[in-house]
Amino acid sequence: MVAGTLALVALGFTAPAARSSASRVARASPVTMRDFPKPNVENTDNYRASTALTEKLKSLSAKGGSKSVAIVGGGLSGLAAAKYLVDAGHKPTVYEARDVLGGKVSAWQDADGDWIETGLHIFFGAYPNMMNLLAELDLHDRLQWKMHKMIFAMQQLPGEFTTFDFIPGIPAPFNFGLAILSNQKMLTLWEKLQTAPPLLPMLIEGQEFIDKQDELSVTDFMRKYGMPERINEEVFIAMAKALDFIDPDKLSMTVVLTAMNRFLNEDNGLQMAFLDGNQPDRICKPMKKYIEARGGRVLTGQPLQAIDVDSATGEIAGLRMRSGEVVTADEYISAMPVDVLKRLVPERWSTLPYFKQLDELEGIPVINLHMWFDRKLKNVDHLCFSRSPLLSVYADMSTTCKEYYDEQRSMLELVFAPCSPIAGSPVNWIAKSDEEIIDATMGELARLFPTEIAADPTWPSTLSQGPDGQARLRKFAVVKTPRSVYAAIPGRNKYRPSQETPIPRFTLCGCFTSQKFLGSMEGAVLAGKLAAEVVACRAAGEPTQGVKAVEETVTHAAGTMAPRKPRGVIGNDAVAFGGGSSLTSSAADELKAFDPAQLVPLG
Repeated sequence: MVAGTLALVALGFTAPAARSSASRVARASPVTMRDFPKPNVENTDNYRASTALTEKLKSLSAKGGSKSVAIVGGGLSGLAAAKYLVDAGHKPTVYEARDVLGGKVSAWQDADGDWIETGLHIFFGAYPNMMNLLAELDLHDRLQWKMHKMIFAMQQLPGEFTTFDFIPGIPAPFNFGLAILSNQKMLTLWEKLQTAPPLLPMLIEGQEFIDKQDELSVTDFMRKYGMPERINEEVFIAMAKALDFIDPDKLSMTVVLTAMNRFLNEDNGLQMAFLDGNQPDRICKPMKKYIEARGGRVLTGQPLQAIDVDSATGEIAGLRMRSGEVVTADEYISAMPVDVLKRLVPERWSTLPYFKQLDELEGIPVINLHMWFDRKLKNVDHLCFSRSPLLSVYADMSTTCKEYYDEQRSMLELVFAPCSPIAGSPVNWIAKSDEEIIDATMGELARLFPTEIAADPTWPSTLSQGPDGQARLRKFAVVKTPRSVYAAIPGRNKYRPSQETPIPRFTLCGCFTSQKFLGSMEGAVLAGKLAAEVVACRAAGEPTQGVKAVEETVTHAAGTMAPRKPRGVIGNDAVAFGGGSSLTSSAADELKAFDPAQLVPLG
């Protein structure tokens, strides 16, 4: 989920007319920003469970004494872990390698002062732990809620869109069903009726049925249960690329069913909101302030060199930083991305099945684009699925976001996906130049919106444009994240590790760890909260959830393997630490040193 990640997002160049969801969204004049009241996100079982866990952590604050906790990684998961640890009376210190917080939601300013974001991130009503966190930090007013609807670009009718409209007052799952049934532009009634039966076990059996589908791709599931092929073209392509930057023939059906199960069971689960500004100032800074006000610390520019291990016991002995400092604490939490963690697993731990299973997980590449135009494009103040071969989702941030608001000129933020072979692309776009990526994107925008984009010799893909198109690109930024959220390809869910590890005093978090909200902002926050629970319960002498069982095949492989020395983290660019980067030539050299497959030309 974007983004990372579940950003079921995008915009179009045209605004939806105030008609029923059965109608097409026709081209319209530029629109202005309009926000909607915060929906009731609290009246759900998942939100109540999140609140209960918060209260449990607070109740443990008087038990077992205060522990020092070293947390490696200042993304959402590490910050969430620290926040809930101070609530539980402990003293965490967050060590972030980069000079910015946020991890996959980090952002920075360019020479012009414009914010460059790692990804386009959207907040959903069905994000109970994120909504609970925002309430606890008194940050709900920083979300700009949009109309409860979904918008899809119509591939056969360039420049036009169709919508799923959610009628107020109708409870889930009937509101979702009615929104789909009343739309007459994407699927026929017979196709909709064929689609429903395979999804009924999801509602009846719940997570047990959902987890069993992990061995199937979305395409395999469709064909196994006789779903019409056109559902793939009309809906699943958009969903797969938005959920995990991947094509449906590569994505585990468990991911799609998990998302659908959440959205179908919560009245306002699919209502979406933008953050009203950049993530570091609007989310990360308040989290840092909260943590430090309660005795914790949040440090940046603190890259980890190695995890030191006690030679006698095999337990963690400390964190050796690049600076030469050795950090010791009562407890340790890794909030590093899985690809970074794998490069730092100590040799002594490498043959343990728990750590061996990490070999089955890897981050998915994704590219985020910022494109500034010389005029205002016709747009919607909302999100939309592009259903484009190259573009996952995108939004005109000059209309949807207060900090970036501009009535005169548009700034599009787009997710370019899939962008690598593992995600289903025949081209390795990570290895392409920024100019090649932007030219391909301009060509796609010109095809989708022929009356908007000008023929511009700078971008050869636009040269077939007619005289109506006037908008020219005046500036762009390309952010490449070679290893983003874990690749949710079939058969991988069972390898996601528990937060608790077999190493005493060493805990994991991050959205790749085992939790029910997958690779997303929500998953990151929940994983951090669960890691805090492990530490707090252990300190208080309370029982923990335990270590998740490892697959027998992994246990066997671990028993026959030779110990591996850690490769370590090479370089100083954001990509070395699992983040996104503009990938300068020096950063590309660093990437080539530790992940050369990312830069192999293909297509």
